[in-house]
Amino acid sequence: MTRTQARETLMQLLFQMEAQKDYSSDSKNKYMEAHFSGDKQRGYATKLISQVLEHLEEIDAALDRSSKGRNTKRMAKVDLAIARLALGEAFYMENIPKGVVINEAVNMTRKYSTEDSRRFINGILGNIINHRDA
Repeated sequence: MTRTQARETLMQLLFQMEAQKDYSSDSKNKYMEAHFSGDKQRGYATKLISQVLEHLEEIDAALDRSSKGRNTKRMAKVDLAIARLALGEAFYMENIPKGVVINEAVNMTRKYSTEDSRRFINGILGNIINHRDA
């Protein structure tokens, strides 16, 4: 699996967790075992999803502060999963260029969501990441 595919798989996990309101370690571990068993991206994926879940409140607060009219409660679940994953990667993973994070998120949105969502994700991620780096 490529890193891009790993990100998409993790986005699907975050989507599933949000839809089921189940952020438990058991749920995460079962999913990771089913999708990353023996995969070369397993270590990266495990670290990334752990960071996102550990910092979920902080990530959601950043999204709520930066989105006008689309806070985390009103966002489409797929857009929320993509944004959470991207911010987790941008904030808590080392040596990942911020431009790569945004580009990967926009590409995922293009694949799984709408044109309006693509613009929204691009704008909000750029705003949050640039503001945090300033």
